[in-house]
Amino acid sequence: MIDSGRTDSNKMTSGHRHFSLTTRVTVFVALAIGLSLLLISHLVQNAIQHHFVEQDAEEIQVMTTAIQRVLAESLDGPTDLAEVLPKAISGHHGVYFEVKNQYGKLLYSTFNGGLSPEEAVTTTGSSINPANLLTWQMANTTMRGAISLITVAGQRFQVTTAVDMDFHLKFLASIRHSLWLIMLLAGVVTLCAAWLGVHQGHAPVRELSKKLRNVHADRLSVRLDPTSVPLELQDLVESFNLMLGRLDDSFTRLTHFSADIAHELRTPLTNIITQTQVGLNQSRSEEEYRELLYSTLEEQERLAKMVNDMLWLAKTDRGLLKPEFEKLDLATEAQAIMDFFEALAEEKHIQLRLEGCAPKVLGDRDMLRRAVSNLLSNAIRYSQSGKQIRVQLATTANDEVTLSVQNFGPEIPEDQLAKLFDRFYRVDPARARQSEGTGLGLAITKSIVDVHSGRVQVSSDKVATEFTLFLPL
Repeated sequence: MIDSGRTDSNKMTSGHRHFSLTTRVTVFVALAIGLSLLLISHLVQNAIQHHFVEQDAEEIQVMTTAIQRVLAESLDGPTDLAEVLPKAISGHHGVYFEVKNQYGKLLYSTFNGGLSPEEAVTTTGSSINPANLLTWQMANTTMRGAISLITVAGQRFQVTTAVDMDFHLKFLASIRHSLWLIMLLAGVVTLCAAWLGVHQGHAPVRELSKKLRNVHADRLSVRLDPTSVPLELQDLVESFNLMLGRLDDSFTRLTHFSADIAHELRTPLTNIITQTQVGLNQSRSEEEYRELLYSTLEEQERLAKMVNDMLWLAKTDRGLLKPEFEKLDLATEAQAIMDFFEALAEEKHIQLRLEGCAPKVLGDRDMLRRAVSNLLSNAIRYSQSGKQIRVQLATTANDEVTLSVQNFGPEIPEDQLAKLFDRFYRVDPARARQSEGTGLGLAITKSIVDVHSGRVQVSSDKVATEFTLFLPL
């Protein structure tokens, strides 16, 4: 039965495509350039507009001062205001002013219909700055100016001075249009340059991908040169080389493992076939047939044990065997296993001895018993007759419990110690062929310790060989 929900989810996942790195970088550059250009445009327009405001404030200040001087001169003499005010400002283009007396009567205006806005805030004195300028609309003309209250010879006058802003507004509109064109052209040119730069920058990645496509299962010995790529890709190349090394090692181990399996299975199968052929070669007594069947059964049991061990390791590698953790006293567990092997040890005149103590650990009882049994079985198999096998318990400074199995036997060469936990590996293959072992015991022990987040070590000298299990508290 097909899970439709999972199928739909897989379709959605497979249909989703991520943007390329070039697109991502180009979009990011586009956003960054767009925001930068908008900010620059805003700052430029504000600077120009502020400059115009300061310029208008200075001009309005000059106009107001000139009108105040004319008013002072006319009030001191017989000159009529209507005659002198039109001459108060000259040489200025696009400027307007009007003067009212203290009763609000219009004395003079250069703008038909009056210049002052209906609602405006007046400025006392003649101090004019950009902060107190006013902007208003008069007869489709935008004005910027100020309304000042001036006292001359004891009389108060309201003086309105203004400049025509149409020129400024047209200039600002032109600047704004030019800025948008400049921004558009700069954005397009920069985006094209960014895309080209990113595309060229990814050239080493494309070249690296081409080299990676040439790596096949039969060419795992190939290694890439980290110095031939940019600095940013050197870690990637080194990681890829490490991955190739692990794959090469795994393929080599798999090849050897397959050959070892064939070799290990061939011996008992050959024995079974040979014994069967011998049994069928001539008529035999019932007792002889029984012995023949017992001999065949031993080989079959060896095959079954080997297959079960390989299945157990395969399940462990795939994480299918989950340990059932409980608090265990390793001293009690070790003693139970030693009691089981006591008879076998007595046959070889070997003494089993348990030393030390350790706190309880969390572990799977069956798995840990199997690991210790494998170590103890190997120790008895390779220990010298009349010697002693010591099982020691201790606690390390790193909050680990150790269980060591030490036996007095032949020294294992140092270059072979690391290979002891490989599957089907034997230090002395000729001797091991005659034993009941399958060559998987130590590999199973290491898998069990790995499942318990521990580790296993081995040391060997001319005196003794010691296997140590490290388990976390």
